[in-house]
Amino acid sequence: MKKTHILATASLAVLAGVGLLTANAQSSGIGRHEALRHDLDVPGREVVQVRVDFAPGAAFGMHTHPGVEVAYVLEGTVEYSFEDKPPVTLKAGESLYLPAGTPHAARNPGQGPAAELATYLVEKGKPIVVPHPATH
Repeated sequence: MKKTHILATASLAVLAGVGLLTANAQSSGIGRHEALRHDLDVPGREVVQVRVDFAPGAAFGMHTHPGVEVAYVLEGTVEYSFEDKPPVTLKAGESLYLPAGTPHAARNPGQGPAAELATYLVEKGKPIVVPHPATH
């Protein structure tokens, strides 16, 4: 019973964190729509695909993911910033591979809308987006 209560509390905390991040992102000109969530053949791992829409000038601050991210720009231009290397700017049709735990930020530097399809290969039960400690 105690173990079930702890697991339920932990699950609610993860969901609340994801909801808070999503609400903050949407209020800042960023919309996130989860398109797919599916278990992988590797126990404890899943794939999650999310469409991320950026209003002109919108930015999503420094964060990490508990697994690999592959970002594919669907429309417009998205600039990705990192702690330890120069920023990368991608146009529609271009992709970026981000190793697990890589701190990064993303923004739309353009005058029109931008969107990416983010594919995450992550550990199940962990938040997809984790704010980077330097942003607190």
